[in-house]
Amino acid sequence: MGDIADLTAKTYDIARLIPPGRVTSYGHIAKLAGYPTYSRHVGNALKMLPPDSEVPWQRVVNSKGIISPRGDLGLGVARQKERLEDEGVEVETLAGAGGERVDLRRWGWFPETLPQDREE
Repeated sequence: MGDIADLTAKTYDIARLIPPGRVTSYGHIAKLAGYPTYSRHVGNALKMLPPDSEVPWQRVVNSKGIISPRGDLGLGVARQKERLEDEGVEVETLAGAGGERVDLRRWGWFPETLPQDREE
């Protein structure tokens, strides 16, 4: 399997591990997957998911906790915010065009290793 295909598969597997009501960053998924400099690919992989996917893409934000815009006039940001709030996550609307932000200190999920890595 090529690096990108491997990272894509790992991205989806790791995203499925994020508990409801928690978030992590694109960069942290890339790090856990073994590709620490590929955070943009993690974002692209999640962006390509079909609408009916069971992968909890809404639980992934940027390294500052901000919901990343998708070039769809804010519809994706609004949908992600709604899904996170449905899980109990507080999403703060920033002043001006600052976007929507989750407090990573409160809602963040940043394990050093994956559960299966700990068992080995």
